[in-house]
Amino acid sequence: MLPSSATAAISLPKAMVIRYLYHSGFSIECDAFTMVIDAYQTHCQGTPCAENGVVAQDLLQRPGPFYVLASHVHGDHFHRSMLQWHAQRPDIRYLFSSDIQANHYAAEIDFIHYLHPYEHYQDECVHVETFGSTDAGVSFVIRGGGKTLFHAGDLNNWHWNEEADPGYAQQAEADYLHELERIVRAYPHFDAAMFPVDPRLGRDFARGAEQLMERADVSLLLPMHFREHPDAPQRLKAMHPDWPIVAWTHRGQAVLLPSETPKG
Repeated sequence: MLPSSATAAISLPKAMVIRYLYHSGFSIECDAFTMVIDAYQTHCQGTPCAENGVVAQDLLQRPGPFYVLASHVHGDHFHRSMLQWHAQRPDIRYLFSSDIQANHYAAEIDFIHYLHPYEHYQDECVHVETFGSTDAGVSFVIRGGGKTLFHAGDLNNWHWNEEADPGYAQQAEADYLHELERIVRAYPHFDAAMFPVDPRLGRDFARGAEQLMERADVSLLLPMHFREHPDAPQRLKAMHPDWPIVAWTHRGQAVLLPSETPKG
C-alpha cells in the first residue's frame, strides 16, 4: 500500500537512485517505488549488500510498491531465486517477459504479470510498456517517479560484423534500427537509458548505443551487458567524452537523477 502522501510523492518526487548491480542488473529507488531489473545474481559469498551489487535486505524492506522486472529467459538476465523474495514481500509485483512463462521457468506461479512485446502494465505508481528485442524477450520503457527510463534487455545491434557474413550483419542492423525507430517515435526522450555495450562485438562494440544516442534525447546513458569486460564503460566514455555516459567502475555503484524543480 502507498502512504497517504503517495500522490504528492509521485508528482513531485525526490531524487531517484539507479544502482548498477551486475551485467544488465539494476535497482531503481525513489520515494514512490523500488524496482529491480534483470538482477540474476541474487546472492554471493558473504553478506549481500548494495556495494557488491546484490539485492540486499534493506532494499527488499523499502516502503511502498516493489517491482521485479525480467526482460527474458536467458540465465544472465533471469534466475528463479528472485521468486524467493515473494516470501519476504507478499506485495511484490513481478513483471516478466512472456518467454519466461513459455519456457516453464515460472509458469505455475499466479502472482506474476507476463508481458509480450507491445503490451502495457499500469498501476497507481508506474507505467511499463514493452517493446521488442533483437534477441529474446522484451525491452522496457518505465515511467514513474517523474522519470522516463529505458532498459533494453537484449535489444541491440548484434551485428557481429567481424565474424558474420556481410548479409547477416546488414540484416541484424536493419532489424535493430527498425525496432529502435519504433521506440523513439513513442518516446523521444529518456532520463536514463540502460543499454548493452558488449566488447564481444569487436571494434563496433558500442554501435547500437551510438545509434540510440543519435536518435533519442538521452539525459544519461548507463552501459550494461559487459560482464566479462568491466572496462567497457570507460572505453565508451573515452570515445565520446562529451556524451552523458556513466563510466561504471564497480558493482553497486549508483547515480542520482535529480527531481525537477517545480514550476511556479
